[in-house]
Amino acid sequence: MKNITGLPEELGIEEALEKEEAKIRVYIETRRFGKPTTIIEGITKDVKTILKELRRKLACGGTFKDNHIELQGDHRKRIKEVLVSLGFKEEQIEIL
Repeated sequence: MKNITGLPEELGIEEALEKEEAKIRVYIETRRFGKPTTIIEGITKDVKTILKELRRKLACGGTFKDNHIELQGDHRKRIKEVLVSLGFKEEQIEIL
């Protein structure tokens, strides 16, 4: 990505700006045998680290596929507080 701030990349300002701009959608899909899967769309940077933290904090399995995060189970009740603790703003998160 092009440096739009003019500041050194080592400061991490670009990542913070991208986190602030991201719109995150959280919804449930029912998979085989009626098992719910929580789908998170809109996270583009540092996905592996965020996924690892989500799996640890929500005590579930998960993966990154097709530009979205999939978590095993229905985590709509706790996902907002976990994403806020990871640095996303509450206004950015839309739970369907």
